[in-house]
Amino acid sequence: MWVLGMVIGIDTTDQSIVRGIVPQLKGAFHVGDFDIGILLSAFVVVNGIVTLPAGYLADRWRRSRTIGTTVVGWSIISALGAAAFTFPVLIVIRGLLGFGEGVTEPSANSLLADYYQLEERGRAFSIQQCLFFLGYGLGVALGGAIAQHFGWRMAFLVSAIPGLAIAGLAWNLREPSRGEADISRVSSQSDLEPAKLDTHSSINHKTPLFAGGFGKFFKDMLVGLKDDLATIITIPTMRYALIGVSALLFTVTAVGSWLPEFYERQLHVSQSHANIYFAILVALGGIPGVLVGGYLADKWAHKIKGARMAIPAWCLLISTTLFMGSYVMRSFWPSYLLQFFAFFTATLSIPSLRAGLSDAVPANLRGAGFGAFNLVSVIFGGAVAPVAVSFFSQHFGNDLRTAFLITTPPVYVGAFLLLAARKHIDQDAAKIFEKVLQAIQAQKTT
Repeated sequence: MWVLGMVIGIDTTDQSIVRGIVPQLKGAFHVGDFDIGILLSAFVVVNGIVTLPAGYLADRWRRSRTIGTTVVGWSIISALGAAAFTFPVLIVIRGLLGFGEGVTEPSANSLLADYYQLEERGRAFSIQQCLFFLGYGLGVALGGAIAQHFGWRMAFLVSAIPGLAIAGLAWNLREPSRGEADISRVSSQSDLEPAKLDTHSSINHKTPLFAGGFGKFFKDMLVGLKDDLATIITIPTMRYALIGVSALLFTVTAVGSWLPEFYERQLHVSQSHANIYFAILVALGGIPGVLVGGYLADKWAHKIKGARMAIPAWCLLISTTLFMGSYVMRSFWPSYLLQFFAFFTATLSIPSLRAGLSDAVPANLRGAGFGAFNLVSVIFGGAVAPVAVSFFSQHFGNDLRTAFLITTPPVYVGAFLLLAARKHIDQDAAKIFEKVLQAIQAQKTT
């Protein structure tokens, strides 16, 4: 749990560094908001291309080794950003980093679901997401501080060395069988002895990845992905949740990408103070939020109908309203305090959402399920959102307040779709329980 949290934390630190050095990049390359929006979204193309194949692999190959190798690669590429001599080159380098999250996200989430049973997953995902928010705030704060004193190039070297250390830890993680936690839970609740049951017969850690050649591997992957996604889309919870998450992440990413700049432009805060306030918002609002959210996700999992989707829906309705109110404030502290409580409330939803997706998708398809989750996050969050804000901001005379007011309301749509998913998640989770029980009984009979 902690190692997988560090993986996502160092990735987020690296992604967020750019948000802390926007003024320096503008000055060095003579670019505007729209160009910075493209830079912030540069990783999306690669991320979007690799995340579904990565989900396919996460369901079939050793996930810990996949994560370790990937972290080494992105640590090296991140350091190369310091050598960029033109803005297009910097965009290309930052774009290549997209394979990091694209590959690690499906494998890490699939591993967590196999390490922890249903009643523990909310808290497990909350610890992972704590380190996500710590990395988010740390990247902005460190990027801004280093850029001011040593130049923007040095800022890109911050995450490289820690990344290599974390890669070694991930490489040595124990690789559980698919559905290990589900099998243990079902066995304990049905008075059966725990079984050693791998829910995907095609997994073979000793077989080389391209044993039959790259052409055969690619063909098998296309067929396998098609079948996996066709199954996932038949799960009612996933249909509603993926659309709801798309709307949610569009706005969350839009606001998160530009909030330090909002403090500077609209609320007249200095760059150094804006980055510090943003880091405090993320750390002291986000970290307690996901911790409390993980506790609530597990405590109320069996006490409220569809709690894994109901909790996120209501939290998002409240937080979005608070955010909308904060944008119209003309003074910093009233606006900031509203955003602090809004951010805390929004982050309450994160562990429930991730645990809910784990509960609703069978173990042998969780890699593909989280790959689909990551894909919609990337397209509607990382790709469209920063560029949309920069477009509206530039159109309205660099007015981020107006841009935020335009891009925030879609979260309401996402929240209502999650309420619709609430009606189905308990039934989908029960189906998985029943299938695992049948598989264990069949194995005992054999």
